[in-house]
Formats: sequence, structure tokens, C-alpha cells
Amino acid sequence: MGAHTNQQTSQAPQLTGLLSLEGLRDAVRRGEITTVMLSVPDMMGRLKGKDFEASVFLEEMPTAEACAYILATDVNMTPLPGFELTGWEHGYGDFAVIPDPDTIRRLPYLPGTALILADPADREGTPIEVAPRHILRTQLDRLADLGFDVKVGLETEFVLYKELAHSASGYRDLQPAAFHNLDYALDRPLLLTDFFQDLKLMLRGAGMPVESVKTEGAKGQVEVTWRYGPALPACDALAVFKHTVRHVAARRDLIPTFMAAPETGVGSGMHIHLSLWKDGDPVFATTSHRDLPPQTMERAIAGLISGMPHLTPLYAPTPNSYKRYAPYSFAPTHFTWGIDNRGCAIRITGHGKGTHLEIRLPGADANPYLAVAASCAAIIHGLTDTPELRPFFMGNAYRAVDEIPVPSDLAAALGDFDGSPIAEKAFGETVVRHFAHAAQMEIDAHLGQVTDVERERGFFHA
Repeated sequence: MGAHTNQQTSQAPQLTGLLSLEGLRDAVRRGEITTVMLSVPDMMGRLKGKDFEASVFLEEMPTAEACAYILATDVNMTPLPGFELTGWEHGYGDFAVIPDPDTIRRLPYLPGTALILADPADREGTPIEVAPRHILRTQLDRLADLGFDVKVGLETEFVLYKELAHSASGYRDLQPAAFHNLDYALDRPLLLTDFFQDLKLMLRGAGMPVESVKTEGAKGQVEVTWRYGPALPACDALAVFKHTVRHVAARRDLIPTFMAAPETGVGSGMHIHLSLWKDGDPVFATTSHRDLPPQTMERAIAGLISGMPHLTPLYAPTPNSYKRYAPYSFAPTHFTWGIDNRGCAIRITGHGKGTHLEIRLPGADANPYLAVAASCAAIIHGLTDTPELRPFFMGNAYRAVDEIPVPSDLAAALGDFDGSPIAEKAFGETVVRHFAHAAQMEIDAHLGQVTDVERERGFFHA
């Protein structure tokens, strides 16, 4: 893009932050907000919905509807058979879309626009069981019934490429935005420095300032982290963040990808920093790094190590997800836990009242609502079903032998998820069947496809 566009995106947004419903009405009356973007996070965590004329939206807000297929498609938005929620046998009808007034925010990169997240419901107002936000709420309610609040700090990675004719080339020969390992670098290329400035400005203006931004170890890779907060707003912010990244990147002729493994040897994660709180106090708190984990933390870890193997399609949803789980990649290869050990699936980190768990299993392609819901469900399993706590792992976690391995592919993960008593107890048969079917559709989409690797290895040698 030209200098004029870059100059525009670098200006401080005048209208910023989260809005109350009354604040939205005032902004619409003043002509500051002219468009309301009503969105539902889909199965992949992407925002799907419609733009409304703001005055019309405020008049007709209770009657908004959308086709139910947005919660029953593949990554290409292809209507697929076999989902119980909707299909041709149901005529692909609508469900109600109920705006959540706690999620109204201005989008400074789209002038005059406010975004509101919404929850699907049937015509009687009952939440759609397979909607990702509802799935997370259900797990948070279950933990609340046990006396616990959940706080999370999300950390996600993505890779930036220079915008080329990527679709025409089949996404081959892409050029990363940086050509060196810039992990923790502060002397970054100007292109990345300007992108970081724009991104932080727009996120702050949308009411979701980041804790930190850094360059990562792969060429063109970026990591963004947020401070601790309640789990549902944290996931809402990450869903909006991906929307923001794509817009800010496009204005600088960049294209981001949140694939777990966008290239051979490159992995992007979405780590969940999580703690439980009771009566306003963190229950994972320690006085020294030499302390044994508090009993509640031990139960949570036992649940994560025992339960997460049965929930993998919820945080590793595509065949590509499993190409990130490689030795010495900083992604786990076994369901292990350790103290400040980045080779483990579950890492105890932090100090004092800030002691918490880092769940390193989800990739950048994970739907944050489902990944956090899976983590909460596994913790509930640990608190209520008292699975055995395996010893913590010391040393090189990639040399683990007796620990449960991370599934090698989506088919193996699906075998542990579909019909799993742990999964069905946590989420119910309807949710498990829905996401098991989605996983099978992903597997089927890859079967029979001839890949570049097959041609490279077989074209002249077969």
C-alpha cells in the first residue's frame, strides 16, 4: 500500500475502547458509529456475521438471525452432510443471534464501525449446544459450581508473509516478512516495526491492549500475549485480535497465517496461561519455587494429563495441527508436566501469587473457546474423578518414554475423542458427535489428495 494508507493507519484512533449498550446508542445518535458488525464465532473461532446499518440494528436487535450452517461447515465454508444441527434435510434454516451487550467495541481500523459478539439460540431462546462460546460458558459454570473462577492469559503466534499472488501460486514460494531468526530481537526490520506499531495502536483502540509483542524464532514469526483476565472475555479478545491482524497486515501488503505448521520445521502455538481463583484469591499460589504444588494445582495437573489426550480435536482441529508436535520444536510430544520446562505439555510457571499453569498443547489454529473449554473440562476431571498424578518430568521432555504420546495425526486423536467417556461426561454426546464429525470431514478432505511431497519423491522414482 502507499504512504498515504500507512500514514492513516499510524494515526491514533479518536474513538476507542469498549462500549456499553447506552454508549453505543449515544455514539449512533452522534453519527460516530454508522455500522454495527454482528458476529458469531464459528467452529474455527472465526467471526461470521453481517454488517447492519447502526440505527436499524438498534431498532431490530432482538430479531437478528443467521443461517445455522455457520456452525456446521468446513474451513472453506462448505455445507457438509452429517451434522445434526442443520443440513438439507432441515432446509438449512436460521437460528436466532442474540447480541451480548458486554462485547460491544469500536474497531478503529474500520471507521464508524462497532463490533458485537452474539450467541446463537433456537426459536425458544435456548442456546445452541455446539456454539463455541456456549461450550466455554458451560465449563466455566461447572467450575463455578465447584467454587472456582478461571483466569487466563493467552499467548499466540503467527507468521507474516509479504503479500504476493499467493492464491495463484497455491501458497508456494511465499516470502516471510523477515529473513532471519529474530527471536527477542529489538533491532527489527522497519516493515515489522511499523506493523507492530499499527497493531498495538488498533488493539488498544479496540479495548484490548496487549501485554507484549515480540518477534519469534521462525522467519517472519510474531508472538502476542495478553495479561490475565476472566476466561470468556480473553477468548473474545483473541477472536477479534485475529480479525484485527488481518486488516492491519493487509494495509501493509502483508498476509498473516495462524496455521499450526505453515512450513516444514515451523510451528506456531497458542499457549494458555491458566489459574483458578476462589473467593478472590489464586489457589495455585506458592511462597517459593521449591514448594510442592498446592493440592488443587496437583489435581488440576492430574486432570490435564489424564483428560487432554481424550479432547485433542478440540485444540488441534486439522491434520496440519499435528505437524507442529515435533521433537525440539518447543511444542510437546508427550503429555508431561514439569516446573519451568518448556518441553512439557503442562508447565508450572510464575512466582508467588502469580504461580500458574501454562498449557502448551494448542496450536495457533485452535479455536480459543474450545481450547480453553477443553482445558477447563480436563481440570474438572482432575478435581472430581481424582485420576492418578504422574511424576513431574525433569530434564529433556523429548526423551520421555513411559508418558502418553501426543497423537501422531487427527485420525488417532479422533479415535481417542469420539465416544470417550471423559469427553462425553464433560461436553455431552451432542457436542462430541458434532466435533467428531467435523474432524472426520477434515480427514476425508485430505484423503486422496496428491501432495507436493509425493510428486517430489515419486515423480521420477516410481
